[in-house]
Amino acid sequence: MPKNVVVVGVQWGDEGKGKVVDTLAGHFSIVARYQGGANAGHTVLVGERKYVLQLLPTGIVRPDKTAVIGNGVVIDPEALRQEIRKLRDAGTSVDGRLLVSDRAHLILPYHRAHEAAAENARGDGKIGTTRKGIGPSYEDKAGRRGLRTSDLRNPAKFREKCKALVAEKNRIDAALYSAPPLDAEELTEKFLQLAEGMLPYLTDVSVYLNTEMDRGKRVLFEGAQGTLLDLDHGTYPYVTCSSAAAGGACTGTGVGPTRINAAIGVSKAYATRVGSGPFPTEALGAEGEKIRERGGEYGAVTGRPRRCGWFDVPLARYSARVNGLSSMIITKLDILDTLAEVPVGAEYEIKGKRFKDFPAEIECLEQLKVHYRTAPGWQKDTFGTREVSQLPQRARDYLNLLSDQVGVKIAMVSTGPEREQCVWMDEAVLCP
Repeated sequence: MPKNVVVVGVQWGDEGKGKVVDTLAGHFSIVARYQGGANAGHTVLVGERKYVLQLLPTGIVRPDKTAVIGNGVVIDPEALRQEIRKLRDAGTSVDGRLLVSDRAHLILPYHRAHEAAAENARGDGKIGTTRKGIGPSYEDKAGRRGLRTSDLRNPAKFREKCKALVAEKNRIDAALYSAPPLDAEELTEKFLQLAEGMLPYLTDVSVYLNTEMDRGKRVLFEGAQGTLLDLDHGTYPYVTCSSAAAGGACTGTGVGPTRINAAIGVSKAYATRVGSGPFPTEALGAEGEKIRERGGEYGAVTGRPRRCGWFDVPLARYSARVNGLSSMIITKLDILDTLAEVPVGAEYEIKGKRFKDFPAEIECLEQLKVHYRTAPGWQKDTFGTREVSQLPQRARDYLNLLSDQVGVKIAMVSTGPEREQCVWMDEAVLCP
């Protein structure tokens, strides 16, 4: 297994990266989160205990691992405090095991207020944000007016900056959305009191990670969303505001690309997405509802029902290229156990022309026709399977079909939510 690995979602997120990272984390010393905020949830099942993590890296549930939140993450101190408290209540302490980048940007109450007002104003054109202030925080970061965790070390200067920003946000929101003003003084003081608890965790994450790697420690990098929600490479504008693809691991932690040895892509055996935006292989009506109910396809954080559909080969092939995938991990194979036939989106067609690539234009994605290849179902139970020999032959044929079409070997198949519920198809492909 390579020393340092980044795990990415192949689709639109919700692929089961939490379980995968938790399973792989046993082989690493450090798990580092490199992008996103508290708008994404990773669900981890350890015995009878279920953890839903939003900001904390998945490795935090293993008591012998160090968890790192990189500079590419935007942090809501209240969300972080609540998550730490829930872990402590469950008997898991983060003391001495959690590090937060002092270059990470902060989410403040005015970010949430602005996002809610903007989303409401879009009417039918809503993007489908979680209204947690993620996007506006990244906007301020790109606009060079954001506040970072390191600013908390100087309360007087923080007050000055924050009050000026609140005044600016009030003018913008009043003019554009007729939103009521926020009290700059009250907001700033409450936020400083709340964020004080973050100070002990702050450090230069780039220095820490590079130093530990020099000492031979192994790092597992994890993102929050999937590749198709990446700001640059996703289905723009129906994307998140950060770099969810593998390249984000470098910019989001301060680790150079030559230090990451492999990229592993996680994909469901079918496809899902949350919110608005194109979904070429979406299964509408009873078919999609059946997958949703069998797969429990509801957001871990928001509870929103996910749109469901079939595995999309052009999408997965595109994701493999963008991320430079060395291998794939397939999750939720068992959800397809009852089907007599399993459709696989093999090619796209627009205006009578077939093609295998993933187009940039949102209009093309919304109008294209998908040509499917139908695989025979296996109609046998695969839940909890742990050996390749126990997988039905047709299930193995289906996995081979996906691997051959995408051009990436499948290293492992997840057959349930618990750590041990997985089948290693080829551990050798994890090596670069």
